[in-house]
Amino acid sequence: MGLWELVDKVLIIFYKISGHPVFDYFLGTFLLALLAVVVGEFTISLVFLVNKNHLDRLNIRLANLQQLTMLALKLGDKRSYDACNKEANDTFGRVFFNMVGLSAAALWPAFFALAWMQLRFTGIEFPIPFTGLAVNYVFTFIICYILARMFFGRVKNRLPYFRNIHRMLMEYEKSSAPNIT
Repeated sequence: MGLWELVDKVLIIFYKISGHPVFDYFLGTFLLALLAVVVGEFTISLVFLVNKNHLDRLNIRLANLQQLTMLALKLGDKRSYDACNKEANDTFGRVFFNMVGLSAAALWPAFFALAWMQLRFTGIEFPIPFTGLAVNYVFTFIICYILARMFFGRVKNRLPYFRNIHRMLMEYEKSSAPNIT
């Protein structure tokens, strides 16, 4: 048995809970979306922990460049100000895109879930009453994913691992926030 078949055997369990096909589809899709959210949040935490030293160095460099820029501005040294400001902007760009990458780490499980759903639910549509329109598995997964993200956002601080990571991220955010004077 290959990996994909094993994944299929595990995930299809979400879709066989009550025996009512439509209810099971929506419940299973919500549980699959919740699993994608949890795995994505766990991935973010791992990526953050692995890259923390790099992010620390970038934030320290950014703070130092900000101070140098302000000093050059106070001294009226336009050339130094321009050079320091350019370096600070470049460093800010690196910090920004590291954080965008960190945020994107949460989404990869959703694409795997959709790939699995494509194999199982292609061609199945749910009509929208009174419109003549119908939606497929992608639409229902996105709605369930949004609801799962909202649900997990409310409970994750009660879960030991995620509570500790959240506390660490909040402390990190406070300590690395730019000091604008």
